[in-house]
Amino acid sequence: MTTARQRRLGAELRKMREAAGLNAREAATALGIDYTKVSHIETARTGVGSDRLRVLANSYGCTDEAYLQALISMATERDHGWWEEYRGMLPAGFLDLSELEAKAKGLRTYQIAHLPGLAQTEDYARAVFNFTFPRLEENHIDARIEHRMRRAHILDRKGGPHFSAVIHEAALRMKFGGTATTKAQLEHLLTLSERPNCTIRILTFDAGGFAGSGQAVLFAQGDVPQLDTVQIDSAHGADFLDAAAQLNTYRDLLTEVESRSLETAQSRDFIREIAHKL
Repeated sequence: MTTARQRRLGAELRKMREAAGLNAREAATALGIDYTKVSHIETARTGVGSDRLRVLANSYGCTDEAYLQALISMATERDHGWWEEYRGMLPAGFLDLSELEAKAKGLRTYQIAHLPGLAQTEDYARAVFNFTFPRLEENHIDARIEHRMRRAHILDRKGGPHFSAVIHEAALRMKFGGTATTKAQLEHLLTLSERPNCTIRILTFDAGGFAGSGQAVLFAQGDVPQLDTVQIDSAHGADFLDAAAQLNTYRDLLTEVESRSLETAQSRDFIREIAHKL
């Protein structure tokens, strides 16, 4: 089973080849291999070593050493993350999201209806998963909650990614799990907001409309900007976007949403006020 990260490596090599105006046969000639193997590399059915990757990059005229080094790092990874324990138990998108977060240099998100997964308490997460349709069996809910809590450990990791979240006021006022669960969740959010590696901003109802208001978005920053990734929640699971135009659109969108939100100190006061009234 290939991971989203492995597929991304293959996709980047395909983009590099196409930008050079070469077809698979021409690329294979440079490597001295059958052209079908180039297709297998680009679809992640076959791995690629650092030497072969450099030969490909040279053939494609790639001169961006930082980008190339990032691709080599992806190609030579041998570690299996903790999320692999859940393969066959959870949807593949859950595992791909865990890997994306674990490898990211920074995480930016905005959420409209509920709080970011990395900021959720166990009780709040259980309430959210209880609304999954069709209804999940209890053991499947337990597995998803455990997985979500383990994902959040990256916020405790030394040298881990900076987490920046814009949360709409609607999400603060949604009482998933009832008043007590919501109050505890808001207090947990306040605790996170005090961490140096977490930036929490609130987008209030008074901010009015904004672009992308119907989406929940996670923007994961890679080793280089070309390897950034956008993850969007949908009814059928997680969608991952990496086209250059898409990345630029979501960079601008997140910057716009952040500019319309409260500053961090104001956001903490706003969260405290809502929690106090519960």
